[in-house]
Amino acid sequence: MTTTPATTPATTPSPAGPSPAPLTRRRFALGATALSATALGLAACGRPSARETEDLSADVGLTDSGLPVVADELTLSFGGSKSALAPEYETMELVRTWQEDSGIEITWANEPDEVWAEKKNLLLASGELPDALFNTGLTDAEVAKYGDNGTLLALEDLILEHAPTLHGILEQRPDIRSAMTTSDGHIYTLPSVEEMGLVEFPTMLFINTVWLDELGMGVPTTVEEYHEALLAFRESKGSGALPLSFIGAGAIADLIAALGGQADNPDHRIVQDGEVLFTADKDGFRDAIATLHTWYGEGLIDQEAFAQDYVTFIAKGKADPQTLGSFSFWECPEVVGPDRAEQYQIVPILPGPDGVQRACAANNQEINRGAFAITRTSQYAAATLRWADMLFDPVMSAQANWGPIGISQEMNADGMLEQIPVSGGETEQERRVKVAPGGPKIITAEDFETVVLPEPRAAERQGQIAEFYAPHRANEKYPPVMLSVEELNRISTLESDVRTLVDEKVATWIVKGGIEDEWDGYVAQLEQIGLSEVAEVYQGAYDRFTENS
Repeated sequence: MTTTPATTPATTPSPAGPSPAPLTRRRFALGATALSATALGLAACGRPSARETEDLSADVGLTDSGLPVVADELTLSFGGSKSALAPEYETMELVRTWQEDSGIEITWANEPDEVWAEKKNLLLASGELPDALFNTGLTDAEVAKYGDNGTLLALEDLILEHAPTLHGILEQRPDIRSAMTTSDGHIYTLPSVEEMGLVEFPTMLFINTVWLDELGMGVPTTVEEYHEALLAFRESKGSGALPLSFIGAGAIADLIAALGGQADNPDHRIVQDGEVLFTADKDGFRDAIATLHTWYGEGLIDQEAFAQDYVTFIAKGKADPQTLGSFSFWECPEVVGPDRAEQYQIVPILPGPDGVQRACAANNQEINRGAFAITRTSQYAAATLRWADMLFDPVMSAQANWGPIGISQEMNADGMLEQIPVSGGETEQERRVKVAPGGPKIITAEDFETVVLPEPRAAERQGQIAEFYAPHRANEKYPPVMLSVEELNRISTLESDVRTLVDEKVATWIVKGGIEDEWDGYVAQLEQIGLSEVAEVYQGAYDRFTENS
């Protein structure tokens, strides 16, 4: 079953004042991380019996506890990903605060997500390694590979000795520890956790109510009404209008459910009644794609929907004159801007052919396993982990996630951090990527009651999910299972081939048609590739996880 990156918004950089004192330990609520098994040949060799370099942290005055981390000068090199809109990390106020508090200077080589995705494996295989990876972008398969061959250090003993804040959290939250631990029993990466209940429903369908009002139409409540609205947009607004736009087929799972009665998600892997199901070989999926081809032929779907990137899509939302009639995305203001956002409304979940409303849950989890890793060439692993541990203080985690106190957040009269309103036409997300670096952090459900208030847009989204999506949940997400090296070896190439076939066929069928004639051959080809074996591995891993949880 295919796995695609989570569609949640990218994290960001942030400045801050003095590092807050550690808060009292607290109880933590459930979190999990998206499972990703990309096509990678996993090395069969075992881990080296010893580290490549001696730890010299004591030589630079590693302190016993607290801040600074070191008494003498120390410079470390970090690499990894960052938002394309983020400035260089060394210019961020929060990053400068980290340097002042810790006594450690970081040389940053973080690159935009797409650049890093292409570069990371070449870098990790080269031996020219930074001391650590920050926002690693590593999939589970890559963590297994580079942990197994010794490129990434095992951190569990270092956490016990040098990361008191994180260790305390893991003692109270064994589910987070389990999500971080690979099948060989080691922890190679540190997590990013944000427990807000937002990521299961990563895309929402919006429609232009101003255009509807001009046409004397209400917000659609059925597929037929929605189709009629798109047709009316095309007729009334002319060739410059885009009745429906999105970024890739992963953004239209709810439409597939409405048109074909088949729950779907970007992975095409769902859980229903304890059974792991692949969705892109079901008749309802076929019927939905056939209908979308009809819509495409009617000029209702953006011709660039399967090829455009984020920047292109956002530009369409903010074009003048207005072009978007309806679109699917994480949130509305990010696409069309805060001034136009009030002109759009969420389309309620549309009933399928059988009259059932199906809100499709994605497999996105609230624990990202790959926020931070230390490489084998680091000479200062203990000091590096102590540096990362200061980010797990809940107040500092909140600043890493949303930006520093005094810039994007302030302490209210109740002692809770809350967002400073954005100004100058900037969205919360645009500010966030400029001031919040992300990286390792843990913000639990309890922290949202005692430490930091959700962003206004996050609180709004929680309400939207509760109203429009949660009551019509069609499936459970696949849980935070970390496949074993053996399982990954077994299916990584097969799963990649399945994903490639599905993505290519879906785009081709919607644009050019032909699904009716090609469907049986496509289903047979999936079996020839090894879909049944992939399904067997995921079902077995699911059963193992549920038995032990």
